[in-house]
Amino acid sequence: MNSIQSVLASAASTLQASSDSAELDVEVLLCHVLQKNRTYLRTWPEKSLNSTQLSEFFALLTQRQQGQPIAYLIGTREFWSRDFYVDANVLIPRPDTETLIELCLKLIQQKPEVTLVDLGTGSGIIAITLAAECPQLKVTAIDSSLAALNIALKNAQLNQTPNIRFLHSHWLDQVAGETFDFIVSNPPYIDPDDPHLKQGDVRFEPNSALVAEQQGLADIMHISQQSKQQLKQGGYLVFEHGYDQKQAVHEILQQQNYQNIHCQHDLSNHPRISYAQWLG
Repeated sequence: MNSIQSVLASAASTLQASSDSAELDVEVLLCHVLQKNRTYLRTWPEKSLNSTQLSEFFALLTQRQQGQPIAYLIGTREFWSRDFYVDANVLIPRPDTETLIELCLKLIQQKPEVTLVDLGTGSGIIAITLAAECPQLKVTAIDSSLAALNIALKNAQLNQTPNIRFLHSHWLDQVAGETFDFIVSNPPYIDPDDPHLKQGDVRFEPNSALVAEQQGLADIMHISQQSKQQLKQGGYLVFEHGYDQKQAVHEILQQQNYQNIHCQHDLSNHPRISYAQWLG
């Protein structure tokens, strides 16, 4: 039987051993192949799939069995109710990063005109979401990867956010002399020896966007030091970091003479976003 219902049931059973969300995974993959939503699958369960659709679906299923992330297989991921293109050149957007967006939106409300730079923009989710939510923002999105910048540019066009400039740079090197109200970053912060690097989706994500030396803190240290010259008086430095790095990050910020250091918890109630002000 090649009906939607039978194909989904068989595929979910096949995928059960390698995914803890097998039923959802196969539905998402089939929706991608058919270019339909999940309601369609439930409305037309007896509808037959043709040979081309079956071949494409089972090719994706095989890749998912091998651990390939769903987001890379279908080429998109939702973040803050917007769709973003993703591929293996960028990190997969995660709900925890929405905590950073919520915090920045609250802080931005306190300032009428704001300049903001997003360091290590990747797919552009932070820069684009903030630019879309706050059209008055002047946003600079920076990445050291040209491949990532191409994805971010594509996402800016998709989400109609013209108030962003994209720069190829190692952190703040290419904007030396400029100052900003906000410097935000979801930098690499995983220890190279962390066993989680061999598990789940991160096995397929770009290592350069995940891993940092000095127990995952090297880039946070570099950005904290560099940002002091480029934050306006009272400007904010905002980091996403590991759930167990709050104390270390706060010590770095204290050593660099930042003030008003705080932390926000993510959806799992883990300390995830640290931020501080530069008062000179």
